[in-house]
Amino acid sequence: MRRGFTLIEVLIAAIILALGATSLLTSMSQAQRMMLQSTNFETSQEVMDLGEMAYPIDDVKEEDELDVQETKATELWEMISEEKLSNEQEEKFHTYTWERECLNKNDSQDDIDRLGGLYIVRITVRWGDRYRDHGDSESYITFWRKPK
Repeated sequence: MRRGFTLIEVLIAAIILALGATSLLTSMSQAQRMMLQSTNFETSQEVMDLGEMAYPIDDVKEEDELDVQETKATELWEMISEEKLSNEQEEKFHTYTWERECLNKNDSQDDIDRLGGLYIVRITVRWGDRYRDHGDSESYITFWRKPK
């Protein structure tokens, strides 16, 4: 009686090992990508809060004041805080920008009245290198009604 493994048994074991290693590496890669995306999403939420503190929508009196040009997150911080950004915060926020845009300010007054006097406002946070097509963004829609 011979002892040891046949070539077929060794090949099958190698294939099973290779499939397991491939699935493990793929899972690790996806987990790392999800961690990065969650970090970006968390930072974008912070930038949205900074923008709302720097340019509160509750203080807007006329629809022309709703639009706010794209502003760097570091500039938003300087507007609301007397403290300087730490190096860690500066690195965290350096590619992030915040913008607020009224989507229906050019509509007729009849269309605005049909919506109950509501203006549709989009707030967008962008980050990454948009010029190299590596940019990303997060936005949400809110409503604003002219105070009486």
